[in-house]
Amino acid sequence: MRGIGPLLLAIWLIIYGLQGLIGLRFAYDTQVLSILAIVAGLFLLIRR
Repeated sequence: MRGIGPLLLAIWLIIYGLQGLIGLRFAYDTQVLSILAIVAGLFLLIRR
């Protein structure tokens, strides 16, 4: 298994890109993306 950090990072990048490209919005989108970025970063740091 490659780890959950890169998977969470990929999800964050896809959602972030869709927001800019097609204006994807949902309730609490800023908070969700912020939490997702923090969790992905922590998993990537722990993996090292």
